[in-house]
Amino acid sequence: MNFPILSSLILLPTIGALFLFFTKNKEKSNLTTKYVSLFTSIVNFLISIYLWFSFDQSISSFQFIEEREWINGFINYKIGVDGISILFIILTTFITPLCIISVNNTIKTRLRDFLIAILIMESFMIGVFCSLDLVVFYLFFEAGLIPMFLIIGIWGGPKRVYSAFKFFLYTLLGSVLMLVAIISIYWISGTTDVTKLYEIGIDPKYQNLLWLAFFSSFAVKTPMWPVHTWLPDAHVEAPTAGSVLLAAILLKMAGYGFIRFSLGLFPIASEIFTPLIYTLSVIAIVFTSLIALMQEDMKKLIAYSSVAHMGFVTLGIFTIQQQGIEGSIIQMISHGLVSAALFLCVGVVYDRMHSRLISSYGGVVTIIPKYSILFMLFTLAALGLPGTSGFIGEFLILMGVFKDNFLVAVIASLGVILGAAYMLWLYKRVVFGKLINTDLTKMVDLNKSEYFILICLAVPTLFFGFYPDPLINTIEVSVNDLINMYNANLTNK
Repeated sequence: MNFPILSSLILLPTIGALFLFFTKNKEKSNLTTKYVSLFTSIVNFLISIYLWFSFDQSISSFQFIEEREWINGFINYKIGVDGISILFIILTTFITPLCIISVNNTIKTRLRDFLIAILIMESFMIGVFCSLDLVVFYLFFEAGLIPMFLIIGIWGGPKRVYSAFKFFLYTLLGSVLMLVAIISIYWISGTTDVTKLYEIGIDPKYQNLLWLAFFSSFAVKTPMWPVHTWLPDAHVEAPTAGSVLLAAILLKMAGYGFIRFSLGLFPIASEIFTPLIYTLSVIAIVFTSLIALMQEDMKKLIAYSSVAHMGFVTLGIFTIQQQGIEGSIIQMISHGLVSAALFLCVGVVYDRMHSRLISSYGGVVTIIPKYSILFMLFTLAALGLPGTSGFIGEFLILMGVFKDNFLVAVIASLGVILGAAYMLWLYKRVVFGKLINTDLTKMVDLNKSEYFILICLAVPTLFFGFYPDPLINTIEVSVNDLINMYNANLTNK
């Protein structure tokens, strides 16, 4: 196929953003702005679905490759997808239109600029998952900081400037070392092409330092303990759509980076540093779960739960077991759906009551029953109830970890129990109990757009919970190939 389908996926949201940029920024044109951005994002989603159906699941190599010479003799614009990256592209194109629909109720000022930021953000995020050149990956990876910085800093809460700068500085400082590592790889190997680097390998004597440099960036972005403190602050201040994008996709870029680069390029170093990853992941799972139990702000609680869930992801990736890595990818997809839904659920009650404090609520089940049912579904998915996508991911991860390290698996299993504790505790305090706050009686149940968004997220959460085969079939061959390549490099060291 000659049609540049991946470049189309990357460029289309930017074209939509440029079109919006040249429209008049008036309140009257807000409706047109919404429709244009929504149309752009839906078309992009349909292209990504076509990409999935056109994708050959039996081949482990990269498909739909596009290569252009960019900077002569140094950087090539090279993009392609395999079974691992294609799912993240679909997740991105699926979440973005839902974010655009959600702004109906949340964004009151400079709507056009907000939608431009979201569309440009989508372009950068898709670019990250397509990149097959380290420099191109780095550019997309870092460029995503700018629209998210603006989304938090302009449309966020009272402490938005502090949170935006904290988010920006943390992630930028981590990534500076990755840039140094990419330059070093070019100096050592003479190329930044990922597929060529997979073939030739990287000299073992350099791997440890390079692995640590990439780790510094991915650990902040994941975020791993102890560099996780920017995430709760960013989530609390970000508008609902910003929180959804941050939780659903931005955190997954680091998990994807660990799989694609840390395991793929530095297998010997990955083997050496696996105990470090295990330690930090287990601390993240247990420690942040205990912190989540103590939270009074709903957004902060869900943010800390994200850190714990991403702890499971990093744990699964470095088991180097088929179940562990597949579980991590499914967990990331599931967390993308469920955390997005939970932040939207918080946004629904916040828009009505202008409070995120758990103590402001209680007994809302009698007033907003539709909301309460859907909120319950996503709460149960977040704690990994069988029948939801959250269970599949966590179960496979724990299987992989049990194969590799029994003690780590036992401690990680404690995180599942703690996860159930803080999520059910949150639900009980918000939805059940006595209706003490009389202002709650004025609340109205889900409107059509809110109901539509939450149903769109509920369907795949339940579908993949009962039938995860489409996900497993897509990633199986690519994951198996990655593990074989990893083991081959270890034996040849």
